[in-house]
Amino acid sequence: MDESNATCGKRLASIGLENTEANRQAYRTLLISAPGLGQYISGAILFEETLYQSTVDGKKIVDILVEQGIVPGIKVDKGLVPLAGSNDESWCQGLDGLASREAAYYEAGARFAKWRTVVSIPNGPSALAVKEAAWGLARYAAISQENGLVPIVEPEILLDGEHGIERTFEVAQKVWAETFYYMAENNVMFEGILLKPSMVTPGAECEDRATPEQVADYTLKLLHRRIPPAVPGIMFLSGGQSEVEATQNLNAMNQGPNPWHVSFSYARALQNTCLKTWAGRPENVKAAQDALLLRAKANSLAQLGKYTSDGEAAEASEGMFVKNYVY
Repeated sequence: MDESNATCGKRLASIGLENTEANRQAYRTLLISAPGLGQYISGAILFEETLYQSTVDGKKIVDILVEQGIVPGIKVDKGLVPLAGSNDESWCQGLDGLASREAAYYEAGARFAKWRTVVSIPNGPSALAVKEAAWGLARYAAISQENGLVPIVEPEILLDGEHGIERTFEVAQKVWAETFYYMAENNVMFEGILLKPSMVTPGAECEDRATPEQVADYTLKLLHRRIPPAVPGIMFLSGGQSEVEATQNLNAMNQGPNPWHVSFSYARALQNTCLKTWAGRPENVKAAQDALLLRAKANSLAQLGKYTSDGEAAEASEGMFVKNYVY
C-alpha cells in the first residue's frame, strides 16, 4: 500500500473519487483496520505520507498495524527517471540522503524498506540499464541494513511486450545474477534481505499464454539457479496479473518444498475488488474489508500450496496490466 500520491490518485479516480489526503487516509484506514488481517498479512509497505499519518479517529496508522501483528515498512526510492545513454530506459533515484531518511523512518516505526527498479524487455534491456538497476538495488540494500531496516530488493521485469516466457527467463537470469553479484560486492547480508521479483511469465501482449504450472516451472528453475538459500523469503510482486492469476501461480510454486519461503507482496492483486467494492462510500467499508480478507486468505493458502479457485468471482479474473506502469 505504498503507492505514491499520484498513483493512489489514479486508483481513487477509477472509483470516481478526488485525490485528496482525506480520501487517501480513508482508503488506507479501511485496509489496515480490516478485522483479523494480521492472520494472513505479515507486513505492510507504506508511502511516507502514511507512515506519519493517523486515522480519522486520531490513531496512528503504524500503531494499528502493530496491534494487528503487521510489521510496518516504508518505500524509500524516489521513482524512475530516464537513463541517459540507454535505449529509452529508466533508472531509479533516491540514494542521495537515503541513510538519514532511513534513520528517521526507523524512529517513526518502520522496520523494513522497499526499493523498486524496473527492466523493460521490449527496450533491450541494455547492459547499461541492467547494471544500473542491480547497482542501485545493492547500494540501497547495504544502506538499509546499516540503518536497521530489512531491505526488500525489487528488480521488476515489466510485463510489457510480445515476448514469450523463454525470453523473460533469459533476461531475468541476467538481472538476478547482476543484482546478487553487486549485493555481494556491497557486503549485503543475504540472510537479512527479502527478494521481491516478478514471476517468469510471457509478455502481456504475447499470444501464447502460460499455465500456472508453466509459470511455476520457469520461475522455480530461475530461483534455484540464481538465489542463494541464505535468502529467507521470496515475496513475489503481482505486476498487473489478475487477482486469481497471481494466486494460482503462487499456489503452483508451493506444491513441493522450497529452500526459501515463497510468498507474496501484492498491491493491485489484493486490493482491486476491495477498492471497487468500497467505491468511496462509508456504508461499503465492511463489504470492502471482506473482499480484502478474501484475497488475503486466498494468498495465505497459496503460499502453503493449499489454495483452490472454487467460488472465485469473475471480476477477480480481470487482468490489471497497465503499459509502462509507474508506482
